Amino acid sequence: MRMQTLVVVIILFQSTGFSIAADKTIGVFVALADNQNQGIVPVPEAIGKGDDPERNLYWGTADGIKGVFDRSKKWKLTGKTEHPLTADILRTRAYQNPDKKAVLHAKAYRGSAIKECIRDFEAAVQSGSYDMVVFIGHNGLMDFDLPKPIKSDEQAKTPDCIVLCCKSEQYFKTRILAAGGRPVLLTTQFMYPGAFILRAAADSWLNGKNRSAIRESAGIVYAQNQKLSKKAGMGVFAEFKD
Repeated sequence: MRMQTLVVVIILFQSTGFSIAADKTIGVFVALADNQNQGIVPVPEAIGKGDDPERNLYWGTADGIKGVFDRSKKWKLTGKTEHPLTADILRTRAYQNPDKKAVLHAKAYRGSAIKECIRDFEAAVQSGSYDMVVFIGHNGLMDFDLPKPIKSDEQAKTPDCIVLCCKSEQYFKTRILAAGGRPVLLTTQFMYPGAFILRAAADSWLNGKNRSAIRESAGIVYAQNQKLSKKAGMGVFAEFKD
């Protein structure tokens, strides 16, 4: 059933003018911050409404997907939807990096649909429909259980995976491996999943850097944003041996 849902989402992207022809594709699943429906440390009310993507912390603010990638000189906005596609998916945006022949497709899920967002993220890993699959938001697995995903015999490719939420290594690593993905950037502690981390990590990944270098790029921008030392910033992210 989840694989069918993923197919529907891809068709919706195509029907709204998104092009998926590229050397590298990145799929980003964003669960909007929601003070009422998620176990998050409460954020200011204006940016913590899970049904208001345009002002939401993880989508519409300066550090959200829209704010970060709309301002990027490397990533160009090529498509968007300004109205809900489904009951769960409230917004989509597509960006192209012409120099790297890469496209990034981002979907904003209603905050109360965080469970569906995580399921669709894992279904994308199982199907191998993107070269990189990303989840951004609250670590919902701290609040609820989901069946462990299983690798599909029809997986198109082994995707690299990024999960930007609190303690994602502890909660997501084994699930990503079980689904047939390769963890690239996960977190070890409570943190702020700003989209500037994804931008830095994606740029490093597209330049062919290994996981250690991707971690370093993420740690540096995180330290700058949070006014931490480089060592402290890098400590937020798990180490992987390449």
